[in-house]
Amino acid sequence: MILVPFFALLLGAFLAIFVLKVPAVPGAYGQYLAVASLAGLDTVFGGFRSGLEGKFNSLVFFTGFVSNTLIAFFLAWLGDKIYINLTFAVALVLGARIFTNLSLIRRFAITKIQDALERKRLKSLTQTQPVTATPEPNL
Repeated sequence: MILVPFFALLLGAFLAIFVLKVPAVPGAYGQYLAVASLAGLDTVFGGFRSGLEGKFNSLVFFTGFVSNTLIAFFLAWLGDKIYINLTFAVALVLGARIFTNLSLIRRFAITKIQDALERKRLKSLTQTQPVTATPEPNL
């Protein structure tokens, strides 16, 4: 269930690149779209991480996706209007957040795999060693 947004993202990228042959976005609109895409990707990885932590809330995810995308788009647009390239600042912040989320997802996955391997090892140890009962002392 939690992998649905990730697979939808991959499917959408595949369709856009190989099937639909989407034309290039001209000029400044390309920067706006790139920043908005980074914001959406950041939200997707944040939602994936919160799902792994058991804290996922679809309302928070949806509102975060929309608001992060609009804010990133607005900052890039505002930067163009005041002649300061805020696109790089937004991309830097969102890139850092994406890498943070990915590192937390990776750590969570590694910990989960290590725990499963340890449980399997302990289970095999208890099954192979015979349980010996200690005799009760006679009083």
